[in-house]
Amino acid sequence: MTTSEAEAVTPVKCLVWDLDDTLWGGTVLEGDDPRPLDEAVSTLHALDERGVLHAVASRGDEATALAHLDKLGLAELFTVLEVGWGAKSESVRRISETLGIGIDTLAFVDNDPVERAEVAAAHARVRCYAAEELAELPEREEFRSRHVTQEARGRRRLYQAEASRNQAQEAYEGTPAEFLASLDLELTLRAAAPDDLARAHELTVRTHQLNTTGRGYSMAELREMCDSPRYQVLVAGLTDRFGSYGIIGLAVVEHVGERGVLRLLLLSCRVMSRGIGPALIGHVVRETLAEGRRPEAEFVPTEVNRVMLVNLRFAGFEVLERGEDRLLLGFPPDREPPSPPSHVRIVGSTSTATGSGI
Repeated sequence: MTTSEAEAVTPVKCLVWDLDDTLWGGTVLEGDDPRPLDEAVSTLHALDERGVLHAVASRGDEATALAHLDKLGLAELFTVLEVGWGAKSESVRRISETLGIGIDTLAFVDNDPVERAEVAAAHARVRCYAAEELAELPEREEFRSRHVTQEARGRRRLYQAEASRNQAQEAYEGTPAEFLASLDLELTLRAAAPDDLARAHELTVRTHQLNTTGRGYSMAELREMCDSPRYQVLVAGLTDRFGSYGIIGLAVVEHVGERGVLRLLLLSCRVMSRGIGPALIGHVVRETLAEGRRPEAEFVPTEVNRVMLVNLRFAGFEVLERGEDRLLLGFPPDREPPSPPSHVRIVGSTSTATGSGI
């Protein structure tokens, strides 16, 4: 395994599999009819139940590999298939882009040490494992989750629905804006309830790119904030004509005198292309102004979250203070609040969602 101690605690969101002599014993293209290895099947199902996605980066013919996966009843467990003759590091990169998740949240398993070395050399943050380690992967810290949410159990189906959306978008003949409008997006905002705490905590742990501060909160911290009139803890859900995206966002607003300070805003990477960031930020601004408070927002830069600063600035926030490791932004008092985007219907009022008593 090629990993550093620091990376070992970063949760794995997707395990990328080699097929021949890793998932099954033998080579399909050489005429073998291999059965899946027991430890591989066990690991597939254990991680799928926790919300870890599975993908394939393997040598061979894609149609043949898919046919064999179908025959074994395993095809539905994989979200992305990259089967061919190119470098596996390129397959891993494309899987990261297709799923919209950071390369550092992928892991790779292969029986061939040369293939593992090639991937590790190209992507230092991708954790690589030998096929012999498969049985123990579910016990490793990077694959474990203290709280397995309903959202996690259905994560594979959410990503598969997203694949259907992407296929529909590729076939759509209109503009990107027209396609977004055709989705019938509905963003639901509400105060966090007891059943939301595990998912809210999971979002703070798993979400890096679309996170304004990179800050994580434990369930105890979230519960304490939900119980306090000083804080507003909001969860965001999203649906469209293809179905539900699940709970995809979290916002924490602190009431400090006449100010409403957005201490955390994060969104699942799955909705990056849906324009949900500006929709959620705009809604928080309008609700804060309606309560008679000045909207402000804290931003802490990380290696990957600059897009969230762009979203805040696009929504109208301006820099008030610059510290060594943080920015404080404010919404100008003479500026009109941003209008809701035309392609998203926003449901639910959050103006009374303080001190929800959970």
